[in-house]
Amino acid sequence: MGEMLYLECASGISGDMAVAALIDAGASEQAVRAACASLPVEGFELRIGRVAKSGLDVCDFDVVLDAAHDNHDHDLAYLHGHDHSRADAPAGASHPHGHTPADSAPDGHAHPHSRPHADPVSGASDAHAHDAHPHAHPHERRGMAEIAAILEAASLTDGARERALRIFGIIAEAEAEAHGVPVAEVHFHEVGAVDSIVDIVAAAVALDDLASQGIEDVVVEELVEGRGTIRCQHGIIPVPAPAVVNIARAARLPLRLAAVEGELVTPTGAAIAAAARTRTRLPERFTVRRVGMGAGKRAYETAGILRALVIEEA
Repeated sequence: MGEMLYLECASGISGDMAVAALIDAGASEQAVRAACASLPVEGFELRIGRVAKSGLDVCDFDVVLDAAHDNHDHDLAYLHGHDHSRADAPAGASHPHGHTPADSAPDGHAHPHSRPHADPVSGASDAHAHDAHPHAHPHERRGMAEIAAILEAASLTDGARERALRIFGIIAEAEAEAHGVPVAEVHFHEVGAVDSIVDIVAAAVALDDLASQGIEDVVVEELVEGRGTIRCQHGIIPVPAPAVVNIARAARLPLRLAAVEGELVTPTGAAIAAAARTRTRLPERFTVRRVGMGAGKRAYETAGILRALVIEEA
């Protein structure tokens, strides 16, 4: 048996964590950069480098948005429902950030414009938040038809394009179920936002590149998720978020809840794991060929690292 990839999701998984771990494990950074540069979307640049997480040297993948798209994440206390009266909001008013109505644009449980800035040494594991910019640009409310057109126009291998479409489709189906609408009517923020498009395409290209190296099997034993609640426009909803639960159920991905308050698994991360997974269990004995570690950006009480091991059954 040849080499396989093991995604160890002990601190959760998000799109940027996955891309960073895959690049660190041997996927071509050049291929990822070239594919992302070919996307017919504007307003971003890639920064791929090294950061310290829990005292370890790990890879960081960051989609840096321009001023027209950028909007920083809320503080964690507000995001998780602890601060019900913000000084910058009228008393008694609901906060304008959050999920948009189902008949408008159900979102993918992610801030459409932000790449949260957290202490690079702390355990940040989630790249996205559960809120949408109150002035979201209409062109970012993309459905699957618009996403397919973007992918078709980009310079991608057939394998990478197929993987990206599968990841987008998994999220769309989960969101359609969560919001009670047909998949064809889903127009949502997370997979329509620039940073999420780049995350998903980059992950698909990285997985395709590893497959070209002979790594076809991907082991995902479980997704480790946090607990508590997350704030959205309609109120405070439980963690795991509905889309994550729907993805885990449809893909039969086991969930394990850690003693951490916060969202460790994003819908994009769950969809990447579901799309990539071909094996449910590690071999009883294996040797490690390469180690990749990807940094998260949310500050939680976890290592904030997704580890991708290239292994061979012993």
